[in-house]
Amino acid sequence: MKPGHTLIKHYLQFKDFRAEEYAYLFERAAIIKRRFKNYEKYTPLSDRTLAMIFEKASTRTRVSFEAGMYQMGGSVVHLTTGDSQLGRAEPVEDSARVISRMVDLVMIRTYEQAKLESFAAYSRVPVINGLTNEFHPCQILADVFTYIEHRGSIQGKTVAWVGDGNNMANTWLQAAEVLGFKVHVSTPNGYEIDPQLAGIQDRSCYQTFRDPMDACRGADLVTTDVWTSMGFEAENEARQKAFADWCVDADMMAAAKPGALFMHCLPAHRGEEVTAEVIDGPQSVVWDEAENRMHVQKALMEYLLLGRIG
Repeated sequence: MKPGHTLIKHYLQFKDFRAEEYAYLFERAAIIKRRFKNYEKYTPLSDRTLAMIFEKASTRTRVSFEAGMYQMGGSVVHLTTGDSQLGRAEPVEDSARVISRMVDLVMIRTYEQAKLESFAAYSRVPVINGLTNEFHPCQILADVFTYIEHRGSIQGKTVAWVGDGNNMANTWLQAAEVLGFKVHVSTPNGYEIDPQLAGIQDRSCYQTFRDPMDACRGADLVTTDVWTSMGFEAENEARQKAFADWCVDADMMAAAKPGALFMHCLPAHRGEEVTAEVIDGPQSVVWDEAENRMHVQKALMEYLLLGRIG
């Protein structure tokens, strides 16, 4: 960090922000989305540059950040593993020192959370977690915003997580603790959540269930993810067997509340973690959820670079 520089705000995991900051971000995201839908030009980030560093492949993360930054009047530098090699060609700390002198904001999608944190420690500009093995805060930001759009406040509600105790599950736990809702978690044996890794202090914000049907009972939102995340492809066959009973189907949705929503961060494999009937059905809001990545990230970038507006 630049000597004497004021403390920089990063977004490395969901618990980096307080509940009232999220309330502000969701309000801004709604305003920014409305302007986008009305074709109103809004360019508060003109002359600002976002560096996007991808060590993991991406569709939604790249399109949402790149389109969002251009729409806000800024510009984008796109780096992939081949032309950045964080920590290989040079130490992560050195990459951070160099890149952050040339841009205003950095988004990183990588493997280990530790690498992201090392970069942020030596960056003189804000760093955003575009996904790591441990956390995916921008996705949950979009998911909660989508819930609010469709059903109002998520406070006091119940979210059912069915499937792998992965980066999404960890981030849902953090969101529950920060925003005051509960997560019902059901994972196969050997794929459980790790509350210690998620840094959860309040164990009352989640409950685990052996049977996914029990996790879905009374839920306001049912959500899942692929059985095999990036980086775990070698385990695919074993996971197919272990997760066979963790496919979100019509029966699970019927066990949830009548108005329950279904979400999935995508890409989805119909017939594996979710049936086509559910993901393409009336309770699914996955396309709104995918689009909302862009709107919440625009609000996030605005906040990190300009602070509160108005």
